[in-house]
Amino acid sequence: MRRDNTATSAATWQLASVLLDYPDDALAAQFPALDREAGHLPTGAAGPLLRFLAHARETPTLDLARHFVETFDHKRRCCLYLTYYAHGDTRKRGIALLEFKTAYRAAGLEPGTGELPDHLAVVLEYAGIDPRGGRSLLLAHRAGIELLRLALEDAGSPYADVLRAVTSTLPALRGDEREAVHQLAVLGPPTEEVGLAPFAPPEAMPVSLPFPTRRPGLTDASSR
Repeated sequence: MRRDNTATSAATWQLASVLLDYPDDALAAQFPALDREAGHLPTGAAGPLLRFLAHARETPTLDLARHFVETFDHKRRCCLYLTYYAHGDTRKRGIALLEFKTAYRAAGLEPGTGELPDHLAVVLEYAGIDPRGGRSLLLAHRAGIELLRLALEDAGSPYADVLRAVTSTLPALRGDEREAVHQLAVLGPPTEEVGLAPFAPPEAMPVSLPFPTRRPGLTDASSR
């Protein structure tokens, strides 16, 4: 059965969410199921995700984990925290983080304590559960997502394929968004320091899929 665009976007976001989790043996055990699910997606998402999964299956988990840390923890241009691109380490970032939490709670979800709510894997998990609200958040941070994709491509990281799959579900950049990406690339985000620590090494951030094992980054608030 052919899925509609909303369903395929939601499935793409869920898959990308899991693949942006810290790679460990538990995640590696899911690769065959993730590979099967990726094969059902449209070509624009399936191709990049299948390439990444092929690389991940052929790479020792320790090596993949080392690359994950070197890329996302040690390269500021490859930051997975979306509010960093818009606000840097300024006071405005705290308000932006609250907006993510508010969106999650409006959908009956509660952010976990292991990661900031603007972490791209958490945002994508939410988007897979609430596609309309998730798309709004992704579009609001489109410039940052695009800059992250470009940075991963420049670094030659296989994780660029995961970002290519995500951007395949989003509209092409508008003129103002292209300008925002250019400005971010040239000037970087604001730099007023306020004590946030977005680059601290993340815990193995679990996220969920409807298959085969839940690794929650968000929880159902009604179950608490």
